Amino acid sequence: MQQGTLVMSPQRQFDTTPLVKLGSSHFGKVKDFLKRFGTIPDMLELDHLSVSGDVTFGRGVVLKGTVIIIANHGDRIDIPAGSILENKIVSGNMRILDH
Repeated sequence: MQQGTLVMSPQRQFDTTPLVKLGSSHFGKVKDFLKRFGTIPDMLELDHLSVSGDVTFGRGVVLKGTVIIIANHGDRIDIPAGSILENKIVSGNMRILDH
């Protein structure tokens, strides 16, 4: 960020911004959003992120490629600190699958 303006990192290999979709029921308000992230994940190599349900991210998480995280109703997913998710689908029972 430079003087209130977001600037694409020159280290990003792609000219496009990543597509990020966060479920409104858990990420709809700024205070809810902030309490779900230990730190903002590294998204330098991210193409697409979709998050639905009760999901939290630890500190130092790295997201690459396409990452989809879905916590079913009543389930919670905590992405551990230092996790690297690249082209993964994470479901309510914490199975991590290549796609």
